Amino acid sequence: MRPAPLLTIALAGAGIAVSSPAAGAQARPADPVVTWNRELLTILRTPGAQPATIQPTRNMALLHAAIGDAVTAIDHSARPLLADVRGPRRASRAAAIDAAAHDVLVALYPSMSATLDSFEAAQLAATPSGARRDAGIEVGRRVAARALAARAGDGATATPPAFVSTNAPGDYRPTPPAFAAPVFTHWAGVRPFVLRSADQFRPAAPPAAGSAADARALDEVTALGQQTSATRSADETEAARFWSAPIQNYWNEIAQSAVLDSRADLDTSAHTFAALDVTIADATIALYDAKYAYRVWRPITAIRAAGDATWTPLLTTPADPSYPGAHSVVGAAGATVLSRAFGDRYALTVTSEALPGVQRRFSSFTAAAREAGLARMWAGVHTTLDDSSGRRLGQRVARYVTARTSALPDGSSNSGPSGVSRYG
Repeated sequence: MRPAPLLTIALAGAGIAVSSPAAGAQARPADPVVTWNRELLTILRTPGAQPATIQPTRNMALLHAAIGDAVTAIDHSARPLLADVRGPRRASRAAAIDAAAHDVLVALYPSMSATLDSFEAAQLAATPSGARRDAGIEVGRRVAARALAARAGDGATATPPAFVSTNAPGDYRPTPPAFAAPVFTHWAGVRPFVLRSADQFRPAAPPAAGSAADARALDEVTALGQQTSATRSADETEAARFWSAPIQNYWNEIAQSAVLDSRADLDTSAHTFAALDVTIADATIALYDAKYAYRVWRPITAIRAAGDATWTPLLTTPADPSYPGAHSVVGAAGATVLSRAFGDRYALTVTSEALPGVQRRFSSFTAAAREAGLARMWAGVHTTLDDSSGRRLGQRVARYVTARTSALPDGSSNSGPSGVSRYG
C-alpha cells in the first residue's frame, strides 16, 4: 500500500473510512484527536444524546476547534479559531487536548459528564504525570472555557420558528408518511464560524416548478428513485441505503482513517479535524439558509401533485426543503478540504452505520462525495438539481474557509509522511 501524503494545512476534517498502514509500520501511541473524535461519534449515535434542535455539525466544530486551539496555544502552529491562549511550549499537547475535549463535551452533553470524566482520566493516564502534563491540562481548560464563551449566544439554542406552507405549486410542505414539521428552521440565523454570513454563497434560485428543467429532473427521480423502480440498478439501490446515515459522520471517519494512514503528527491531526468540521459546520448553516430561502418541495410532493398519487420513494424523505441537497453540500465541502490536504486521488474504503458490513471503495475523495450526492436521488428524496447546486455550494464554502484558516503550505503534492512526532 502506498504511503499517503502528509496533511499540511492548518485546519481541516469528515464518512466512514477504513484503511491501514503498510505491513510492518512502526507502532505508535494512539492519536488523542482521533480518540476524542470517536468518543463524540459514539455520543452522537446514542439515542437522545444530541438535542433535537441543535445541529451536530456545530458541536463537532466546537470540539475540534478547541482541540486545534489547544495545540496552537502550546506550539503556535496556526492561527487560533476560537480561543487565543498562550501556554508554555513545555506543556503536553496530548494533555491539553484531553482537557479541552473533555470540558467542551461536558458542556455540550452534561448528562454524560460521569462517562466523560472517566474517559478523560483514562486518556490522561497515558501521559506521564508531572509538570508537563499539569501545564497541558491547564492550557486545555483555559482553551475550552474561551471556546465555549466564543460560541455562547451564537443562535444555536434559539427556538425554531414554525414553518407555514403556502401550498402553492413548488412550495415545500411536510411529507408522508409522518408529515413531520420541518427541522432546523432557525439554523440560517446561527452565527458562522468563518463565513461572513449564512447567505454569503447562497446558490441561484432553482428552475421554477413546471419549467422544462424542473420537469426533466422530476422525470429522472420518478424513474430512479421510486421504491419499486425497475430502472435503478442493484448497485444504485445499495448506494442509496449505504449513504443514508448522517453525512457528517461519514466524513469525520474518512478524515480519521486518512490521518492515521498518513501517520500524521499531532499538529496535522488536530488542525485537519478543526478545518474539516468548521467547514462542514459553516456549510450546514449555508445550506439551511438556501433551503428556507427557496422552500422547494420534495420529489414525493411534486410527483404526487402531478398525478401519480401512489408514488413512493425508496427511502423516507427528510423533514426539510429539497434545494440544495445536504449530502451534496457536506460531501463536496469535506472532499474539497481533504483533497487539498492529501491530494484528491486517495484510495478509500468506506463503511456505513446504515448498512453494517457493507464496504464501498473509491479512488478519490471527490468520487465518494459524488456518489453520496447522487445516492439521494436514487433514494427518491432529491433531484439532480439539488445535487448540482449543493456540490457548488459545498466547494465554495470549503475554499473560502480553508483560505482563511490555513497557516501551513498546501500539502496536496507531498509524496509521503513526514514530521511524525510523539503525542507529548
